[in-house]
Amino acid sequence: MSDFPIRPKDVFDEIRKSVVGQDDAIREISVALVKHLVGHPAPNMLMIGNSGSGKTTLMRAVEYFLANHGELREFANIVRMNANVLAEERQGYGRAVLGRLYANARKMLGPDATPDAIVRGVERGIVFIDEVDKIRSIVSGAPNVRGIVAQEALLTLMENENVEFEADGWSFVINSSHILFVAGGAFEELYESVLRRATIGQDVTPMKPVVVVSSSGEVREELPFHLGDYLKYDDLFRYGMTPQFISRFESIVVLNDLAEGDLARIFVEPEQSIFRTSREYFKRFGIDLQITRGALVAIAWDAARQKRVGARALRETYRRVIRALEFEPTAGGTLTIDEEMVKRAIAARDGGGAQAHRRTGS
Repeated sequence: MSDFPIRPKDVFDEIRKSVVGQDDAIREISVALVKHLVGHPAPNMLMIGNSGSGKTTLMRAVEYFLANHGELREFANIVRMNANVLAEERQGYGRAVLGRLYANARKMLGPDATPDAIVRGVERGIVFIDEVDKIRSIVSGAPNVRGIVAQEALLTLMENENVEFEADGWSFVINSSHILFVAGGAFEELYESVLRRATIGQDVTPMKPVVVVSSSGEVREELPFHLGDYLKYDDLFRYGMTPQFISRFESIVVLNDLAEGDLARIFVEPEQSIFRTSREYFKRFGIDLQITRGALVAIAWDAARQKRVGARALRETYRRVIRALEFEPTAGGTLTIDEEMVKRAIAARDGGGAQAHRRTGS
């Protein structure tokens, strides 16, 4: 380890540039990634978080990190797939996963790569399974065959068994013990059931609402609920994740709900943020797009009200402000999005009326 050039803190600092408000999850995956890179047993990771909380963004940041460190290229075999693909498994034993890892390794290593080199690339791969909550084994109290098949397919790979696999006319035996699995899902009904248990005070102290005041002075009442504070393994079992399957995830991380300040940063700071991308669009027409602090706060405040959508709510709110301006951009000058424009767009949506826009130029 003393000779290895990458430390978990290095990974953390790099990923944190793209992922906002999820430091605990970033720390966890940074340690898992470095263990994976040095060949030390790395914990498989299950991320539970609302839609838009950053699960997919986190994995993309890991991909970007590996791709931009040439010395780690042989470990940069990452595949992302939806859990529903596993539910359609026809070959059994998770070969759909191995097939994607194999194809990706062959592409990365080039046409001259030997079969042994490609197999090593597969065995050092990283697999991100999205929407893992969709492969629950029970739905509405009845067995879900598709979910059972998908969990069993993944479980076979995660149990470190040697799996026979055929590709390009060759037959391989893949040792999956060094493949790192990271799964993520919203687990929406899980949130509801645990929240209900916490609200009524069953085996815990019942929650009481708190008053939240935004930086713009607006007030709302919220329940101070974070799933990670109340989650038990029994909740996951009742949801339909089998004990054998869940036990293969040594690390279970509940992502934070994004606060108003986090959402404001997500809107403007990352390189591919909504506002930076929008500025580039208007720049093509000679327009300097600006936004006031009051407008930024209003957008973040509106998105923060939509707890189950996370950062995706930023895009919906912003679209209501900017869509007419994007349709008819007049060349030159400065276009400033102010607080009144945002509030009118939100009021029009909430009231069901037509929205208005105002352009300020120079």
